[in-house]
Amino acid sequence: MMSYSRTGPDSSIARRLLYDFKDLSLAPYGEYWRQMRSICVAQLLSSKRVKLFQSIREEETALLLQNVELFSSRSLQVDLSELFSGLTNDVVCRISFGKKYREGDGGRKFKKLLEEFGAVLGVFNVGDFIPWLGWINYLTGLNARVEWVLTEFDRFLDEVIEEFQAKRVAVNEDKMNFVDVLLEIQKNSTDGASIGRDSIKAIILDMFAAGTDTTHTALEWTMTELLKHPEAMKKAQDEIRRIAGSKNGVTQDDVEKTPYLKAVIKESLRLHPPIPMLIPRESTEDVKVQGYDILAKTRVIINAWAIGRDASSWEKPEEFRPERFLESAVDFKGNDFQFIPFGAGRRGCPGTAFASSLIEITLASLLHKFNWALPGGAKPEDLDMAEAPGLAIHRKFPLLVIATPHSF
Repeated sequence: MMSYSRTGPDSSIARRLLYDFKDLSLAPYGEYWRQMRSICVAQLLSSKRVKLFQSIREEETALLLQNVELFSSRSLQVDLSELFSGLTNDVVCRISFGKKYREGDGGRKFKKLLEEFGAVLGVFNVGDFIPWLGWINYLTGLNARVEWVLTEFDRFLDEVIEEFQAKRVAVNEDKMNFVDVLLEIQKNSTDGASIGRDSIKAIILDMFAAGTDTTHTALEWTMTELLKHPEAMKKAQDEIRRIAGSKNGVTQDDVEKTPYLKAVIKESLRLHPPIPMLIPRESTEDVKVQGYDILAKTRVIINAWAIGRDASSWEKPEEFRPERFLESAVDFKGNDFQFIPFGAGRRGCPGTAFASSLIEITLASLLHKFNWALPGGAKPEDLDMAEAPGLAIHRKFPLLVIATPHSF
């Protein structure tokens, strides 16, 4: 088995934006990384806390349904790409800060910041590979973009932390958001430097990078595949409607009884892993893999997209066939290496349970309440499947649909 740490050679952009790798995703393997992972897994993203956030997921999903219903009542197209972006941002804001940053000028600026943050993290930086060409970033404006994102996010997060510290009162654990938890850990730490302000800011940025764009992408592609395969759409709708009936909304308990919907989500993640190349890693020692010598400090890129379409692991891998997961115990929790949309091992994504919970309740709610079609009478085979470049692979064009409330 290969041992690896963070990215390598250094990603200068990520180092700059994430406070010298004080986050979890890219922190070098060592005591600091172990401490941050323990905080994230045991405190921020534990199964208990994911369950505590259930009401937030259900409330924001209900608001999403209201927006869809509004468009439907006016016979307007629904831009699901835009709605999924808003949903994931709102959910992560509420669990991180206890409130949303969406309305007015402040909300628009925050949205632009998030978009730029994801965009610059996904840029190919020639200076990381050929250092003497690093000056090109000044000509292209990349360095200026990075500094703008860093300065604005740093100011925003400082204001958030200072606001929390100024109003600091005892908060019931069940009501704590991420900033509450991190400040409480900092307050009770025997080593104050171990989780300083920069660490708090870096972890919060990690949550947004991992919890918004990737979840949005997974929702977008799963609905795309269902629209392209109406027979799978009908099966998923029949399943959730049989379980939830005509009641007003879908609950997490309902979702737990939907094996076909869960299979649909897995099949979509197999074909469209949110970050196809995962996060690059660096080998920490010399190793031989299938006859190839990989030296220590070699950059290792894992192609989750290709693994999910490998004909030696999957029958008819290019076909969208959710039934394959009904016949198999293969899951995306990191134990089945033919299916790793969220990575695997000790550097696998700690937020998998949170992401899958939001994806499931959102899709179940949309399929329960509405019937879906493409605009202008377009046929499923006409649906454009083009991808946009970036760290997370979105659709190249927004997912525009027609929603019609279902009559029970």
